[in-house]
Amino acid sequence: MTLRFVGIDPNTGGRGSPTVWVEEESADLVLQGEEADALLKDLVGSTEWVAGHKTGIPAHERVIRIPARMVPILRFWHRSWGGGAEGDGGVRVAQSAIGR
Repeated sequence: MTLRFVGIDPNTGGRGSPTVWVEEESADLVLQGEEADALLKDLVGSTEWVAGHKTGIPAHERVIRIPARMVPILRFWHRSWGGGAEGDGGVRVAQSAIGR
């Protein structure tokens, strides 16, 4: 496995901070971020975000926060690794998120 550093929270101040890497073989994002608090986990886990999709957060998954100020880093990743000719990979995006 080879990770390539993509970016870090610009307001890090030298502490542990949200960071983005790309795993080069798969082009998957690897994210480090603040673990969500109990209220956010409950909201995420109890809402049916996609019709027919099981609610809950599986034991092997985590809900994390990535600051909005890191959106340019994620866009850079998308242009550099994720936005190629293969399309969107079947990703389902909420209509409210389109165009943001």
